[in-house]
Amino acid sequence: MDAQGRGRGDNIDPADQWVFDPNTGTYELRLDPGDAPAPQPADRRAPAPGRSSRARPEEEAGGSTAVPGSRKGQNGSGSDGDGPDGGTRELPAQRNRRAGNRAAPPPGGTPSRRKPKPKKSAKKKALYWTSGALGFVLVAGCGGAFYLYQQLNGNISKVDVGKENPAVKDGPVNILVIGTDARSGKGNEGYGDAGSVGHADTTILMHISKDRSNATALSIPRDMITDIPDCPTKKNGATRTIPGQHNVRFNTSLGQEDRDPGCTWRTVEKMTGLSIDHFMMADFNAVKELSEAVDGVEVCAAKPIDDPKSHLHIPAGKSLVKGEQALAFVRTRHSVGTGSDLSRIQLQQQFLSSMIRKMKSGDTLTSVPKLYDLAQAATKALTVDTGIGSAGKLVDLAKDLSRVDIKNITFATVPVLDNPKDPATVVLDEAKAGPLFQMIRADHSLSKTKTKKGKGTSDDKKVPQAPADKVRVDVSNGGGPFGAAQETVDWLQNSKAAKLSTNAGNAPTKLAATRLEYAPNQADQAATLAAWMGLPKSALKKTTADAGPMVPMKLILGKDFQGPGKSIEAPTKTPDGVQNVNADDQNVCAK
Repeated sequence: MDAQGRGRGDNIDPADQWVFDPNTGTYELRLDPGDAPAPQPADRRAPAPGRSSRARPEEEAGGSTAVPGSRKGQNGSGSDGDGPDGGTRELPAQRNRRAGNRAAPPPGGTPSRRKPKPKKSAKKKALYWTSGALGFVLVAGCGGAFYLYQQLNGNISKVDVGKENPAVKDGPVNILVIGTDARSGKGNEGYGDAGSVGHADTTILMHISKDRSNATALSIPRDMITDIPDCPTKKNGATRTIPGQHNVRFNTSLGQEDRDPGCTWRTVEKMTGLSIDHFMMADFNAVKELSEAVDGVEVCAAKPIDDPKSHLHIPAGKSLVKGEQALAFVRTRHSVGTGSDLSRIQLQQQFLSSMIRKMKSGDTLTSVPKLYDLAQAATKALTVDTGIGSAGKLVDLAKDLSRVDIKNITFATVPVLDNPKDPATVVLDEAKAGPLFQMIRADHSLSKTKTKKGKGTSDDKKVPQAPADKVRVDVSNGGGPFGAAQETVDWLQNSKAAKLSTNAGNAPTKLAATRLEYAPNQADQAATLAAWMGLPKSALKKTTADAGPMVPMKLILGKDFQGPGKSIEAPTKTPDGVQNVNADDQNVCAK
């Protein structure tokens, strides 16, 4: 691609993608040549997006038009909570060469046989533009999709973590959003430790319900002590396994020992028992650029904050922050709450909730320049897995998740306790975290508002149960009490007459949640065993290929296992003591 051909993927000139729509009097970006409207007389033209309504003479005569320019991309990074001290781009004229340079029919000429498309409202059209490719904004904001220049594909960085899931699926979606504190990137030299490869400084697990009626954004404290499993990583065409570690900070799951986002992915799966579909990783500049693109994000402080370490200076009450002040807000911790990372998490949740509201506001949805800047800033700040490693796949994902109403998006924090062995760290509060993870695995909403029940799919249909003598299963212990596998086999054989059940010993890895793996042609056996054991739907994992007649199902008893036949029921209400707030709550202030 030469310098003049920038953005001309598939021989498409970006200038020709801005098309005047006579129905609205505005220019729109269209990727399908067949969607172009007929050319209009020059005196009926509206100013192109990002331009003043006053056109130069040569423009009125068919000269150049402008499209919204983008800021030059920046990669960003940093560490703890301590900090340092666009314009438009002219493109060739809109030449109305759509659909093979066909001109509009002359007055009184033969009308087009093409059926005109139904008129869309300005707001409806804007919804299809809304950016959000930066992880938490894309999935939490659920603002729909934006049409992108082909060049935006080149903005997106990808990491092959050895798992490639489809961009869109029918069931619940779990997306891991990671904010790295690596200090590389223009303007970030003063953050954190010099030469640091970065950590998982901010991590949010986004769970979007199967019916897309609600979403939960679960913050994971970076200083929580946990176990990191073995992690296969790909680098320079070679794959090697990085050994896991026990009793280390969660944030070391990224960067340290050359770990990639797939290691954080596997760590969260092991901790929560949830299967992750995708990851999105962003840097410091994502916060700065996106807050600039929406002209600032409103935040609230119960008292004035003057933090010399983060350089955050805001008065009591509501303030509009953007750029460096926005980054300072989400990173400050010494001047709020207990001065810990847990207090900082609450600031981050307040900021993200406010940004989601700003992105879904009319001021943003109806501003093409803002949406274009958001698209540029987001994609340049983003690193994703290969399953969503293109603008088109991100658009598909955004459109799928756009049904979630902001009032049904809940931010929560993994419950923890002070670590008696190290006051600078915390440990998982098993009594509260277990039911919380179980609730999310069961696809139950944490939202304080009632949600409409979505339509079921074919998977929800009642499956016939197999007779006891046909149930063939290997039982292994992956986190249950000592001897749980043999206890379960004895119960199945003696109480249920399931003679084809066997003890497979200890599972190779520990699981937070009990899991039953079965093939499509074993669905009737799985239905029988699930009914006996009291397994929730979230525990059932169907493989893609049928199994042979002698191949058993695999029942892996997790940490939630209470005993054979004892139902593993998930709570339907948020456990007491779990910090949570809805994204549409505008009365949250930092204390």
